[in-house]
Amino acid sequence: MKAVLLAGGQGTRMREETEFRPKPMVEIGGKPILWHLMKIFATQGVTDFVICAGYKGEQIKSYFLNYAALNADFTITLGDRSSLQIHDAHLEADWTVTVADTGIDTLTAGRVERIERFVQGERFMVTYGDGLADISIPDLIAFHERHGKLGTIPTVRPMSRFGLVNVDPDGLVSQFREKPQMDDWVSAGFFVFEPGIFDYLRDSDQMMLEDQPLNRLAEERQLGAYRHDGFWQPMDTFRESQLLNEYWYSGEAPWKIW
Repeated sequence: MKAVLLAGGQGTRMREETEFRPKPMVEIGGKPILWHLMKIFATQGVTDFVICAGYKGEQIKSYFLNYAALNADFTITLGDRSSLQIHDAHLEADWTVTVADTGIDTLTAGRVERIERFVQGERFMVTYGDGLADISIPDLIAFHERHGKLGTIPTVRPMSRFGLVNVDPDGLVSQFREKPQMDDWVSAGFFVFEPGIFDYLRDSDQMMLEDQPLNRLAEERQLGAYRHDGFWQPMDTFRESQLLNEYWYSGEAPWKIW
């Protein structure tokens, strides 16, 4: 099974970082967040990746083309690239990585549609290249198989980004709640799809995956919801990238299951 990683957006809410590189290449603990995401999959047996590149996608291509040299000692005769000799193995040697250019302005549904040839009619997963979780891939797949529908969407209850204020009927404040966990469930990415999903993605360059395609699946009762009660943190803002780095350097990163 392949994991399809959406890594082509422009990350406009993180201009401090994304002016110079694609958001999935923003580093957490000295490694791109994309690498952390791939480690979550690989540790649980999914080592075949398709990366949907777009904005500044050449940086993603360069990173994986030069991965061995960047992560091991090597010897090279300058001027003769074929002489490159890698001296040490790295832990990601069994990964298969396809980097596909899915366009600069393509929206998420269109990016998935454009990589259909790389998943070859098999069940596959899709997630965003900027969110981390301690999700159990085997449990998610087992849930998907039990309900037998075209897709499964993991859901989480996020922490509120704002502190909340309780006000009593007399107009007086009765309690402050500092960023509590919300009661509503939101999509966490890490989708599981059967090949039939592509029938819902035709001519979808300007569609968001969670808009028309997944709404159609839901209307046709073809979308299961797997509830994840563990850690999930997107990286939509510069502050959230700092938060993920704080987790990492504290030695208590919840998504580090390797």
